[in-house]
Amino acid sequence: MNDSTKKPEHIHSVRVRYADVDRMGFVYHTRYLEWFEAARTELIRTMGKSYCELEEEGTFLPVVEAYCRYRRPVRYDELVRIRTIVGEVTKSKLRLEYQLWGEEDRIIRVEGYTSHCFMNASGKPMRASQSLIDFFLTI
Repeated sequence: MNDSTKKPEHIHSVRVRYADVDRMGFVYHTRYLEWFEAARTELIRTMGKSYCELEEEGTFLPVVEAYCRYRRPVRYDELVRIRTIVGEVTKSKLRLEYQLWGEEDRIIRVEGYTSHCFMNASGKPMRASQSLIDFFLTI
């Protein structure tokens, strides 16, 4: 998240449930990827379309790479915020970047990204149209 130009972003909130934590009382590591999915879904919705609408138009966004860096643990009942920012958009891929912090302390706990290819309804990779690229880059 080092690009200084303004890009679409959204902040999503999650309250940690018992089902989210492991025996040590920390959020289980795979939950963060689930929360990233929820956050990117809401980002796209705030940009004017739902994932369903994109798919109905013939554009699918499978995850081809996911990365998570765990800086500090998150515990049961904490309220966390996840900022999702559109990173790189090309004709062949979309990268979304995430920062997760605790609402009370505002300390970044987790950072990560997901990379997505553009795929058509037949499951084949496709090149994004300029209008699709513009959709992801327009605030």
